[in-house]
Amino acid sequence: MDASVDYFEINRLAWNLRTGVHKDSAFYDLNSFKQGKNSLNPLELEALGKVSGKKLLHLQCHFGQDTLSWARLGAKATGVDLSDEAITLARQLNEELGLEAEFICCNVYDLPQHLEGQFDIVFTSYGVIGWLPDMEKWAQVVAHFLKPGGTFFLAEFHPAIWMFDNHFTCVQYSYFNNGGPIIEESTGTYTDHDAPIHYTEYSWNHALSEVFTALLHQNLQLVDFQELPYSYYNCFANLEQGPDGFWRINGLEEKLPIMYSVKMVKPQP
Repeated sequence: MDASVDYFEINRLAWNLRTGVHKDSAFYDLNSFKQGKNSLNPLELEALGKVSGKKLLHLQCHFGQDTLSWARLGAKATGVDLSDEAITLARQLNEELGLEAEFICCNVYDLPQHLEGQFDIVFTSYGVIGWLPDMEKWAQVVAHFLKPGGTFFLAEFHPAIWMFDNHFTCVQYSYFNNGGPIIEESTGTYTDHDAPIHYTEYSWNHALSEVFTALLHQNLQLVDFQELPYSYYNCFANLEQGPDGFWRINGLEEKLPIMYSVKMVKPQP
């Protein structure tokens, strides 16, 4: 990688712009959330079960809807994100809703310098690890904050999806992380493709083997792994909503994995 380029600063600016659009979008439906709607999905709710009284760390939390949803379910939740605009909004929502979540603004890799203690649950989900170049370093942070006997849960979009062009008509990118970032000049965002924002973004595609190997190197033990042919979100082009409410690629229904999840535990000493 080019050490002279501050990938994280460039992505922080991009996510600040996105946050300004996302907070007013129907996609995030902030009004319904404020009125009590839970933003979490069946995959993570079923995997983690009852969280009341548990300490939960949410990595790359955006503006905190999922973090606050866990707090509503009784978790002692802490959210972390790179975007200062997102964390400012998360703190405002936390105060407005009378919850007791905490939010930290920093790069995930730097979190050990900003947070102490260990957690019963480390959670991260949907469109997050692709903004990080190094899975080994990421897995070290996960293991650092996970207490013995604790659970790590990742729900994410499948690396096979990130190989395609925006309309799923051809393979454009490698399945594997070949070292250098994918550099894109982007306009709009997944909640509004016509939003008047323009930014550069740096991302990396992480093969399942890369993700699993990094976590296994931290001696975490695999409990469950799922691959799913649908998305909970209408965040890609050319998706169609099925009778179950989930979104699938038009013409490729049930042929490609769109999401996956990994559940691991940190063994007791």
